[in-house]
Amino acid sequence: MTTGERVADWADGRLGVRRTATGKARRAFPDHWSFMLGEICLYSFVVLIVTGVYLTFYFHPSMKEVQYNGSYAPLRGQMVSEAFDSTMHISFDVRGGLLIRQAHHWAALVFVAAILAHMMRVFFTGAFRKPRELNWLIGFLLLVLAMFAGLTGYDLPDDLLSGTGLAVVNGTILSVPIVGTYLSMFLFGGEFPGNELVARFNTLHVLIIPGLMVGLLTAHLALMLYRRHTQYPGRERSDSNVVGVPAKVRAVKSAGYFLLVSGAVFVMAAVAQINPVWQYGPYRADQVSAGSQPDWYMGVADGLLRITPGWEVTFWGHTLALDNLIPLTVGVGLFLALGAYPFIESWATRDAREHNLLDRPRNRPVRTALGVAWLSFYLVSLIGAANDIIAIRFHVPVESVTWAVRIGLLVVPVAAYVLTKRMALGLQRGDRDKVLHGRETGIIKRMPDGEFVEVHEPLSQEQLHVLTQHEQYGPIGPGVRLSQRLRSRISEMLYGEGTQIVKPTAQEYRALHKGHAEDHS
Repeated sequence: MTTGERVADWADGRLGVRRTATGKARRAFPDHWSFMLGEICLYSFVVLIVTGVYLTFYFHPSMKEVQYNGSYAPLRGQMVSEAFDSTMHISFDVRGGLLIRQAHHWAALVFVAAILAHMMRVFFTGAFRKPRELNWLIGFLLLVLAMFAGLTGYDLPDDLLSGTGLAVVNGTILSVPIVGTYLSMFLFGGEFPGNELVARFNTLHVLIIPGLMVGLLTAHLALMLYRRHTQYPGRERSDSNVVGVPAKVRAVKSAGYFLLVSGAVFVMAAVAQINPVWQYGPYRADQVSAGSQPDWYMGVADGLLRITPGWEVTFWGHTLALDNLIPLTVGVGLFLALGAYPFIESWATRDAREHNLLDRPRNRPVRTALGVAWLSFYLVSLIGAANDIIAIRFHVPVESVTWAVRIGLLVVPVAAYVLTKRMALGLQRGDRDKVLHGRETGIIKRMPDGEFVEVHEPLSQEQLHVLTQHEQYGPIGPGVRLSQRLRSRISEMLYGEGTQIVKPTAQEYRALHKGHAEDHS
């Protein structure tokens, strides 16, 4: 035996590595393009970690003021913080520093976008059902942590744009009743902006949040391997098997995907400028950066803040800033509703079985409509975060844009819900007609009586299975207790009258085709 073989044999005798690896290598992995969304999350996170480690060698998380004497001439001689000075040093004096810094920022945007897209894929296909509720919670926590990681990293350079955003954050924190002032003092180390913010945010951004995310990602991957991967319905696919490619093939594909994702991030970093702090200058508490917008994932919070009227009420001698408190409550409620939905649906259906086959979104019209309504609310809020830019670019009053967003937040989600539900029901009707009458061939025949009819071709068994394999729930009957009545109403909303088209039965299919055969004879 060679040295390597002896080391492998020693490890296998104590850890069982070979047996475990051999068993995992025999597993099959479903192959579908939508599964790559989860891989983009993982690979962009790897890019984030690698570029972040590189940046920590040069970044100084301190708000101590120094004189800037770097390569950027317009700022020479100005007093800036060490954090801003080191960011300028990375951007102009460190070889490849600007590329790495921009790749880090672009990877953060891709990471959050991929997490949200991946969660939406899981939501619309019902991949959150038993036994994957923990995976859904892990993904939800990863989304929240990724947003806060982006917020804390965005504020580290101590430039005017990030400082303007921090002033908004401080105002929102101060609006929290009773504890708002204490939270602000703790976060900033005193009165805003304080002297400890960058150091504290750096600890959160570099150590605490990434550590939590690594733990959650590890748990997510371990649960996925333990519970197997979900798969779309199709031929020879069921809740008890997995049809796909071998693990070795999947590993080779994943390596290629990693190179594609990392390459795309660095191409964006090389050709598209992002966060040019030298144009904003260092943060000054008495200045505000014009046209300032946060990164897209925090746009929902900023948009809600911009459109809320300046309402304040006095209650027991205390002033409640409703113009900050209401957007904070709505934003938190929006995300909590997304995180809690799988458990509400499970409670309403009383379904305790394991599900490894995914739903087609059209077969769950209400769930799909709720998801689209959630996304539409998010998008309208994001438009509100750019109300000043929209007003300038299109030469319209900013008040008009603000009122359009206010009305849109009430109208667009409702319209999106109704339209999506009707589209899903229409697709179900199309599937039902296709099952019973077959596929349109485009061939027109003239009957002996002069009537023109289109020839339909019967579907294959595989196509019939895909269109009819889904299970249709029924609403739960009324109860006596309050919780039972609530469950009954939610169940009625999800699966009551007008929420689904009854799929054709085998008897109906056979009877119709028997009649067609007799007519043909």
